[in-house]
Amino acid sequence: MNIDIIKKYNTPGPRYTSYPPATFFHTGFGQEQYVKHIEKSNGDEPKNISFYVHIPFCSKLCFFCGCNTSILRGDDVVKRYVNAVIKEIETVSSMLDKSRKVSQIHWGGGTPNAISLNYIEQIMNALKKDFSFTGNAEIAMECNPAYLEFKDIDRLKEIGFNRLSLGIQDFDPKILKSVNRDASKYPVKDLVAHMKKIGFHGVNLDLIYGLPYQTVDSFKESVHQAIDISPDRLVTFSYAHVPWVKTAQKKLETYGLPGPEDKLAMFDAGLEMLTKAGYLSIGMDHYAKPDDELCIALNNRKLHRNFQGYATRETTGQVYGFGTSSISQLNGAYIQNTKVLNEYMERVEKTGFAVERGYELSQEDIIRRDVITEIMCNGYLSFKEIADRYAISEQKVVEVVDFKEAELVDFIEDDLIEYKEGILKLKEQGFFVVRNIAMVFDPLLEIKDAQYSKTV
Repeated sequence: MNIDIIKKYNTPGPRYTSYPPATFFHTGFGQEQYVKHIEKSNGDEPKNISFYVHIPFCSKLCFFCGCNTSILRGDDVVKRYVNAVIKEIETVSSMLDKSRKVSQIHWGGGTPNAISLNYIEQIMNALKKDFSFTGNAEIAMECNPAYLEFKDIDRLKEIGFNRLSLGIQDFDPKILKSVNRDASKYPVKDLVAHMKKIGFHGVNLDLIYGLPYQTVDSFKESVHQAIDISPDRLVTFSYAHVPWVKTAQKKLETYGLPGPEDKLAMFDAGLEMLTKAGYLSIGMDHYAKPDDELCIALNNRKLHRNFQGYATRETTGQVYGFGTSSISQLNGAYIQNTKVLNEYMERVEKTGFAVERGYELSQEDIIRRDVITEIMCNGYLSFKEIADRYAISEQKVVEVVDFKEAELVDFIEDDLIEYKEGILKLKEQGFFVVRNIAMVFDPLLEIKDAQYSKTV
């Protein structure tokens, strides 16, 4: 990895987990618009359904976390929340075409496995009640291994999960203590071996670089341990320090945080170790084994993603989100629930909905979304393919994204991309600055102070 190139392009910019980014969501979009788009979504593509469930509880709060979560309260609060989620599921499901199939369910948080598995089963039953599933549906949950028992893994398999993602973050107890996170109760290698033994289709491990006390050598040791465990997928997230958004992150400044050059060296070390171990790089920070469906999709230029992460176009559906702060990603709109726990429960109990804000996409937005998704996921863009998809001219696509070839000059000279006759291809190094490349095709982009994290 060329460190000078990374430094050159390490500027603030959107993550493009949606287009337009969540910074465009506004409170003028409410429940009435959501109902309209739920009904409209039945006739839109993709036909498949993805469900997202947000569990906003943790046994303790990690100082690095940027998620919407709170300390686990008494069982009465959890029970009330679960009942509200089930009511929201029933409300939305009543409007969905039951001939549509579910291809993906993702549980995030918070810490989903911090609550009773009985509650998890109740919610899963509500999701399964009226729908059939595709043969390769991905049913995944994010888990904190500190609170994961072997019997829990067995139970999650019985409930219907086939993929688990373990938030390791780091294997060093000192580093975990500095961020207020407990280490895994059992050896992670044993947990993963048990998952594979009982038939989980996939296991993910998450690591974070840029935390207090981390050095290049210590991070390499964590990556080494992760490789030894041999997960199907592995993610090395860059810690995003945004204390103006999450005040708890200020506590990490008292320990000191690795500088930009150290973070880049950690990233580079992880990349080298993982690729030498046989993993292939997916997007910016994901790695997968060559026979993993993500790698196959990337090779066929059919990789996709949503707020839950990378997926294949085959498993990605329109997303209907449930719980506090959850985001629904429909073909024509984004809808986000309120982040406030009590407000969420009160509003769902009264109306079945808890919409706080959203965004309705124009046809131009949808075209731009496809352009940026192709770049971010597949490292490829053909103006002709996009034009054919929407039965418009290539020139119209160029106008919609306000494309100017001159804006690609630096990327071409730095050997990051190839561009010729309306076809853009990212080179291997180009994926490290893919957010910057995507920004060229975003005519709505405005960079404001304290709005976006750095791109690398």
